[in-house]
Amino acid sequence: MSTFDRNSVGRAQGYATGRAEAGVIDQGLRAYMTKVYNLMAIGLAVTGLVAIGAFYMAVTGDAGSAAQMSGGGAAQIGQGMYLTSFGLALYASPLKWVVMLAPLGMVFFLSFRVQNMSVSGAQTAFWVFAALMGLSLSSIFLVFTGQSIARVFFITAASFGALSLYGYTTKKDLSGWGSFLFMGLIGIIIASLVNLFIGSSALQFAISVIGVLVFAGLTAYDTQQIKEMYYVGDDSSVAGKKAIMGALRLYLDFINLFMMLLQLFGNRQ
Repeated sequence: MSTFDRNSVGRAQGYATGRAEAGVIDQGLRAYMTKVYNLMAIGLAVTGLVAIGAFYMAVTGDAGSAAQMSGGGAAQIGQGMYLTSFGLALYASPLKWVVMLAPLGMVFFLSFRVQNMSVSGAQTAFWVFAALMGLSLSSIFLVFTGQSIARVFFITAASFGALSLYGYTTKKDLSGWGSFLFMGLIGIIIASLVNLFIGSSALQFAISVIGVLVFAGLTAYDTQQIKEMYYVGDDSSVAGKKAIMGALRLYLDFINLFMMLLQLFGNRQ
């Protein structure tokens, strides 16, 4: 009888300890993922604000003012839309290539240097990247109507939320998707570079459709991978850097999914 009692007590204590450890992990994982999503959301907000601000600084409806600021004739880009001197530098000078490529450079910088940076330094680099991306994306306001941009943004947000929730909650191992999604991503990059020279609308449509599928899959895949990166024994510095890199991955998934959907459903000026 005494042996039975000791075994029962031991099992009960082990069960209680396991429950307590699971509770700690669950609470820590929830806080970690919340930080990832918050960082991503703030990054998107920075990008949006910079994009809108840059557009309003670059474009004016006053032809006379545009001509005066540019020091020559007014550069008309649409009905009642003229580029300011800032707009000419941003969209019609060699600086546009710097603006286009700077976000890519920041992604590589963060990916290779984050381990040697402080959490605050990595976070600052992420904000700089988001701001540079905003400058780069400000040109979409020249191509698409503001109403369609807003509509596609909310479609993207709803789709992203559902896909990320699936990646977070599913018990299915999505690691097998990685190689296929990576191959699809490489194919999109190569096709996009080719289309810069041939300018095929049919190829652009195909790129956009395939891109939506690839980045939809990456959203679920990356969410699961970011979740599995969590380790309860990480110190605050390691956990902070993991959260920043996780936010960067989800941010890139969101932006690329948004751009692909915009190509498909955006109304052009």
